[in-house]
Amino acid sequence: MKNLRIKNRRKELGLTQLDIAEALNVSKASVSLWEKGDTSPKNMHLLSKVLKCDPDWLVSGKGNPEKNTVTPLNKLQGQYPVLDWVQAGNWSAINELAYHEADHYPCPVKCSDKTFLLKVRGQSMAPIFNEGELIFIDPEVDALNGKYVVARLDDENEATLKQLIIEDGHKFLKAANPQWPTPIQPVNGNCTIVGVVIFAGRLF
Repeated sequence: MKNLRIKNRRKELGLTQLDIAEALNVSKASVSLWEKGDTSPKNMHLLSKVLKCDPDWLVSGKGNPEKNTVTPLNKLQGQYPVLDWVQAGNWSAINELAYHEADHYPCPVKCSDKTFLLKVRGQSMAPIFNEGELIFIDPEVDALNGKYVVARLDDENEATLKQLIIEDGHKFLKAANPQWPTPIQPVNGNCTIVGVVIFAGRLF
């Protein structure tokens, strides 16, 4: 079934299928398939960022098409700390003082009590994750193929944000930015998955 909301919203913003394809680093044919209804929840979430609309509206047509930047308090879950990338790379050794001194924010989606936040830095994951955005990471979520994860490489003292790719039993960490110098890294027992990204957004 065609998803006319995608096409109509795209036209409202003056965007072409090619504009969306380039923003998300996919083919124009993929965008065409999405408008015909052949897409996944992950793709709809990415589309909602480009189309600047509520992902729930994009999927179901319910609610307001305009992106809601303020999440109702009754939908927020707890308060979770903003860590730096070095702390995230050494999650098991974070002391209580560092945890309690950190800024805390509520999570808009269901998550475990081990959830924490990081502020995106650099351009390796653009345009999916942009510098300055806050990402919520849940160590309790299974790191499955295609998930965006925070990982620690054994020869580095801080964490990194990448997409986890699993093919034929082999694991790789992939950068979203096609211009990144090391677009894909093999994982050969030298990497620990810290947690999975469950939500991303910018504070206003």
